[in-house]
Amino acid sequence: MKYCFIPIGPAHREPVMAIFNYYIEHSMAAYRQDALPQEAFDHILKRIQGYPAYVAQADDRTILGFAFLSAHKEIVEFSHTADFTCFLHPDKLGAGVGSAILGKLEAEAKKDGITNILASISSFNERSLAFHEKHGFKQCGRFCGVGKKNGRNFETVWMQKILFCISQLPA
Repeated sequence: MKYCFIPIGPAHREPVMAIFNYYIEHSMAAYRQDALPQEAFDHILKRIQGYPAYVAQADDRTILGFAFLSAHKEIVEFSHTADFTCFLHPDKLGAGVGSAILGKLEAEAKKDGITNILASISSFNERSLAFHEKHGFKQCGRFCGVGKKNGRNFETVWMQKILFCISQLPA
């Protein structure tokens, strides 16, 4: 399968929201319980300003998924730390798209001085937990009983990947 990465923009509203809403409605991977309106995409665009953010687009222009980095905390003291978000079309899981887009985001993050990438993952999302572990993320925290979706209590598992130590940044 051939695909390329394109910066996320307004033209990607419908496919990005369709993929995200799929996970809201059919899994525990997205924390929300109710599908989001198309306007929620505007919040995503604001969140990713200044950070690498891409859709994976097949040769036939189908969107295979999306991924982005965003501020972990919106204060300068945490400017070297980013949160990772990635959702792929359910038919494209295991095809290497997630690994490729994560690699692209990591390379850009290093250039931008981001030293840490964090991911918050539902305890029921075993596939995502395994993906992150395979790509060098380590579990660094677990919040028990903090989420409830469709009558099921879940934990959030925080995973971290250290790209390089903050002491290696220029002063």
